[in-house]
Amino acid sequence: MTTMQEPFDTAPIPATAPSVRRGAVLTGIYVGVGLLMIALNLRMGVASVGPVLPAIEQELGIPAAAAGLLTTIPVFAFGAFAFLTPALTRWIGLHRLLALTMVVVAVGIGIRLLPSPLALFGGTVLVGAGIAVANVCMPAVIKQDFAHRLGLMMGLYSTVLFLGAAAAAALTVPFMVALDGSWRGALGLWAIPAVLALLIWTPRAIRSVADSPMVAGAPGDAITESPDEPRLGMLLRDPVAWAVTGFMGLQSLSYYAALTWIPTLLHDAGVPASEAGLLLSYSSLPGIAAALLVPTMLRHIRQTWFPVVASALLCAAGLTGLLVAPAGAAAWVWMTLLGFGQGAAIALSLTYIVLRAPDARRTAHLSTMAQGIGYLLAGLGPIGLGLLHAVVGGWTAPVAALVVLLGVQAVMGAAASRERHVRS
Repeated sequence: MTTMQEPFDTAPIPATAPSVRRGAVLTGIYVGVGLLMIALNLRMGVASVGPVLPAIEQELGIPAAAAGLLTTIPVFAFGAFAFLTPALTRWIGLHRLLALTMVVVAVGIGIRLLPSPLALFGGTVLVGAGIAVANVCMPAVIKQDFAHRLGLMMGLYSTVLFLGAAAAAALTVPFMVALDGSWRGALGLWAIPAVLALLIWTPRAIRSVADSPMVAGAPGDAITESPDEPRLGMLLRDPVAWAVTGFMGLQSLSYYAALTWIPTLLHDAGVPASEAGLLLSYSSLPGIAAALLVPTMLRHIRQTWFPVVASALLCAAGLTGLLVAPAGAAAWVWMTLLGFGQGAAIALSLTYIVLRAPDARRTAHLSTMAQGIGYLLAGLGPIGLGLLHAVVGGWTAPVAALVVLLGVQAVMGAAASRERHVRS
């Protein structure tokens, strides 16, 4: 294991002629826009379902527990289908695989338009599968194509994830109203951004044998062509990889558990359902700010563990505050703290995947392990919290359990923050 860490956003850019530099800059902007358009779609197809669950239950006549699977199935899919990514990248190529994920997401959303519960659940699995593979590919592509702008790109990537989720959560119900109450039509509209992302990314996808626009001499799909490509099994014996995986899994568990149950916690405390939903949507705003700023600030922070511990403390303070004083103006303060903490934790977990691997190939394998195992763990969060609430009949024990897990998350994150690489 090497302890050398590549400079964060400081790698020199080779001196070239002005016209070549302009071409490289324009190409880099195009690739960056394409990646961010793909990132925009990595939560929309999932976050759009929750706001229309009551309408789905009423029209299909299914119980709330069955309808709730529509929000938990994708999280498990994020983990399960992530493990297909290494084989798919060897077969298809990294950049072309990203294009294919947008096809799968758009088709999955389209299948949900069919008037059948089976189509609704099957399309949701397909959406989760496409997002799962794209989740794994994105850090590897950023590592390869933006090696000297990792902080900026990881900040933008994390921010766009939040923006996509917030837009889907906020606009799906207005879309349903505009479409005369059709929740299928409202969900179907989210296929449009996936198609746009595919159109933008396709030229990059078919350019698989050309040089990468941002890294001189790096083949565009070199991740699939190295004869000595590292294997995922090596990482299963690596403590750095497990630290990154544990941090990714625990912060995702906390995020999805809170996303699922905070509206119910607030409603049980007497907060109107409309205000509870508004509070949850509002928390994405500080989350967006944190996701944008934290990755670019890492190189200025000497104590690498500090942002990890700070994010856990912010989440713990927000959750505890919601338990103690869930109503009134205080609730907005708690959701602000929780949003900052969640946004920072998500951005850090994704950034550590990139920083703890020395090259794009190992980034892809670390991303597979961290997100595959991590999201399988995260899927247990909403289920476990719901079961604990049902057993004890209140929210003190479930929130306390989340706070304890935040402590473990801080420990794993502090280990992941150390400037070293997984096995080379």
